[in-house]
Amino acid sequence: MSVFDKKAQRKGRHARIRKKISGTAECPRFCVSVTANNIYCQFIDDVSGRTLAAESSLSAKFKAENAKPNMAGAALLGKLAAEAAKAANITNVVFDRCGFKFHGRVKAIADAAREQGLKF
Repeated sequence: MSVFDKKAQRKGRHARIRKKISGTAECPRFCVSVTANNIYCQFIDDVSGRTLAAESSLSAKFKAENAKPNMAGAALLGKLAAEAAKAANITNVVFDRCGFKFHGRVKAIADAAREQGLKF
């Protein structure tokens, strides 16, 4: 593993984070993954290994808004993810940034989800 290998650095950060956090049915893990072309959000119950709710930049609701996976799109996705969580009776979550740094699109998703009433 090279010090300059960004993928390996992110994997290490993600492993460190996952050692400390885990989702349950009452308080699922809000997993946010950002790629170059898309953004994915999932609410995961780690005890049973199930995804309780999910939203992504590939979903029909996101595309209906003609949004792109940029900062504005990330804020919209955070709002849509929070609405999907409310529909699944989820109010409290544990935020998992998947090793990504907490700024930019990841922060925009978290802030928009908090504004919609999700408690981290």
